[in-house]
Amino acid sequence: MPPARFRLPISAIILGALGLIALVGGFFALAGLLKPVHPLLNRDGGLALVVSGIALVLSGSFPLAIAYLSAERNPVD
Repeated sequence: MPPARFRLPISAIILGALGLIALVGGFFALAGLLKPVHPLLNRDGGLALVVSGIALVLSGSFPLAIAYLSAERNPVD
């Protein structure tokens, strides 16, 4: 029997992309580059964006791990 094909879940793509956007924005805010845009994007707001970005990336890893494990599942003999 051929091995199951691994398919990347759309939820992992969406959550990963949103997480990377939040991480990049958070690092820019921590560097002080976004303070002229809005006063809430100071160091504290940047730290909140970094933490949210990490949480989004880790949330996207769950469906990815489940899809990977189900693709490698072998039938019981």
